[in-house]
Amino acid sequence: MNVLLNILLFIVGIGTGFGILLLFKKKIFAGEYEKVSLLKQKLEEKSRCEFEDFRKKLTVELKNEFISWKNEYNQKQAYKATRMTEMEKRLIQREENLDRRYINLDNKEKEIKRKEKDLHYHEEELVVLKTRLNNMHEEQRIKLEQISGMTAQEAKEMIIKQYESEARMESAQKLKAIEDELKEKSDTMAKEIISTSIQRVASEHIISSSVTVIDLPNDEMKGRIIGREGRNIRALETATEVDFIVDDTPEAIIVSSFDPIRREIAKRALETLITDGRIHPARIEEIVEKIKGNFKKYLREVGENSVVELGIRDVDPELYYYLGKLQFRTSFGQNVLQHSKEVAMIAAFMARELGVNVNIAKRAGLLHDIGKSIDRETEGTHTQLSVELVKKHKESKRVQEVIASHHMDTEFTSVEGVLIQAADSMSAARPGARREIFETYIKRLEKLEELSRSFDGVNKAYALRAGREVRVIINSNDLDDNRTFVVSKDIAKKIQEEIEYPGQIKVTVIREVRAIEYAK
Repeated sequence: MNVLLNILLFIVGIGTGFGILLLFKKKIFAGEYEKVSLLKQKLEEKSRCEFEDFRKKLTVELKNEFISWKNEYNQKQAYKATRMTEMEKRLIQREENLDRRYINLDNKEKEIKRKEKDLHYHEEELVVLKTRLNNMHEEQRIKLEQISGMTAQEAKEMIIKQYESEARMESAQKLKAIEDELKEKSDTMAKEIISTSIQRVASEHIISSSVTVIDLPNDEMKGRIIGREGRNIRALETATEVDFIVDDTPEAIIVSSFDPIRREIAKRALETLITDGRIHPARIEEIVEKIKGNFKKYLREVGENSVVELGIRDVDPELYYYLGKLQFRTSFGQNVLQHSKEVAMIAAFMARELGVNVNIAKRAGLLHDIGKSIDRETEGTHTQLSVELVKKHKESKRVQEVIASHHMDTEFTSVEGVLIQAADSMSAARPGARREIFETYIKRLEKLEELSRSFDGVNKAYALRAGREVRVIINSNDLDDNRTFVVSKDIAKKIQEEIEYPGQIKVTVIREVRAIEYAK
């Protein structure tokens, strides 16, 4: 009994506790549920606000993009409309032009038909007139034969004999006029060819001197080059056979020598020593010997480059060395290699214009002064030495003849010889090409003017264009027009006999009459 009661009380206690537990649990979960509900409401409200903001922002962006697209579309449509309007106007204009052309063509066609009718009518009239003219001509011939007592054949023979001498005289005069015209045209063509050739050769003229200036990195280098008690500079001068001038010129040393090759070797040796930094007598001798050994190779390269530059083929490679030596040879201060290349180009241009052998002119122009590379150690004129060199190295006989005649030592055997002689004179006579002492230049101009004024009737004389022209003014009362031409020839002849000058000098004699009156 007690056991059952205890079990029953236990069950009742468990039920009661479970109920109380459910009651407490409901109250606890009711509070959490409210919190969750509030949190849910807040999240929904926040999401709704963010969504609304995003929707508004997206709406604004879409509106702006739509407006931009719409403006771009409107611009394209306006451009297309403008193009269409312009094309329409052009088509209308072309249509109007075509209509006018069709109208003009119709009018011209009508005019041509009218002229054809008139021409046909005139042709018929012409046939009738020609028939009448033939009849009249026959009647007049018969009457003339009756009056003169000669037949038509006899009259023709008499007229032919009568006018034969006059025709011969007229033909001789015409031939003379044609000959004078041909001479004038030939002079004009020659001047055009020469001027064109000179203009196409834009060479720079550099007057060579006997000194070379070497730049130094600083003034301290001068002391190192001189060396203790001058032993370094003495070693340099002994090895290179040139003079080194060290003066107050900042950061520079002057190399002086009349031999351009020695001067160039000394310049290279000193530049190599400055770069190397080791400057003492043994090193100086070593560097100088090394540069001397490589210098022949350098000269061959210079000669080869000149041949390649001019596009000349099949030149004996042994000639490259002599051409390279011309780079360090001057004539009146003009570099001989540059002069030779210029002569070759001018002669080639003139040969091409005249239709003669361009290759011969170019080869002879380049090699015409090659004898100057050995004229200081070999007897003979540079022309003779040039001919011997090219002959030795198997240049053609024609090239040899052209070179032999370029100073008119021999007769010209070809047109190319004349071209080389002319090109040589032009290259030497171009202003600035050769060095001339200022005093000598002034004296030559004064002598030119003095010689021109020495003729009777000459009033004034002026040397122009650096002595290339002399302009002479004569008294119109003392000399007539015919005498003027004689005076110009006499002055030119006397200049040739008494003055030495490069190129040619133009003599212009002016005779004029001036009438002066004053209105008061």
